[in-house]
Amino acid sequence: MSVQTERADAVPAAGTGKTGAPPPGEGQNPKRKRGGASAPYLLLLPALAATAVLLGWPLVKNGMLSFQNLNPRQLILHLTEWNGIDNYQEVLSGSDFWNVVVRTVVFTAANVVLIMVFGTLVGLLLARLGKRMRLTLLLGLVLAWAMPMIAATTVYQWLFAQRFGVVNWILDKLGWHSMADYNWLGSQFSTFSVVTLLIVWQSVPFVAINLYAATTTISKELYEAAALDGAGAWKSFTSVTFPFLRPFLWATTFLEIIWVFKSFTQLFAMNQGGPDRLTETLPVYAFVEGVGNQHFGMGAAISFLTILILLALTAYYLRTVIKQEEDEL
Repeated sequence: MSVQTERADAVPAAGTGKTGAPPPGEGQNPKRKRGGASAPYLLLLPALAATAVLLGWPLVKNGMLSFQNLNPRQLILHLTEWNGIDNYQEVLSGSDFWNVVVRTVVFTAANVVLIMVFGTLVGLLLARLGKRMRLTLLLGLVLAWAMPMIAATTVYQWLFAQRFGVVNWILDKLGWHSMADYNWLGSQFSTFSVVTLLIVWQSVPFVAINLYAATTTISKELYEAAALDGAGAWKSFTSVTFPFLRPFLWATTFLEIIWVFKSFTQLFAMNQGGPDRLTETLPVYAFVEGVGNQHFGMGAAISFLTILILLALTAYYLRTVIKQEEDEL
């Protein structure tokens, strides 16, 4: 009886594959591994450099300027007068700054609520329309979104003009004859109403298109299952649509808060913060104090405080997002 044995050279060596090659990852150069791990950071370097040059350096210069007494005299004589925290003390100790802060918060909250409500409704409408009507509505939204701010503000100034405005003419024809020569920019409330209408009109397309894109990720099988369980339109929205849209709604709301909070062009171009500086928000207030009144150090301090408020909002948002992710895990 013969015993068959395998040749020793036919047995794969330990730590090798069938072809005799080492398994993936073994025998590779450690330097190559480190190079591959650093590749993502190298790709980020151009964006980080551009951010540091275009945003970081102006922010540093603005911070330095906020600690200086810089007026036309110092500019003409090329003088640098450091006054410490005097600008911040003057701003924070005055009632004007806090009135503007409250006004900015109320203005932002009213705009964001209207933007999110109408934007969500339009986004859900896009999901239910047919292809042709959806394309038509999307085209109108994109055109409204793409219009430059100054051009849009000029159009609204024409629409709400006191003597030859289209809005006053329509209201007069409908029977409100007292509105024939109404000055929409003559009071705080009416000016804010026109600006709010303008900002909401410009912001709804972003929210609507963003939420419509989010609805396309929801599986139709979930709606079919909800319908089999007897869920109506409202129940399907609360149990299927809203849970999927919640992260998109939260992120979009935060973006709109920042966008409205720092809005400057519409308010200043509409009425330069008037009448009697009653429609100034923090960005307009910083510009008027800094450039308008030529108190450049004061304006820099106000703008830096505005940045700090936005950073606090961003920190709160990031903290909330991280907490939600931890809860889901």
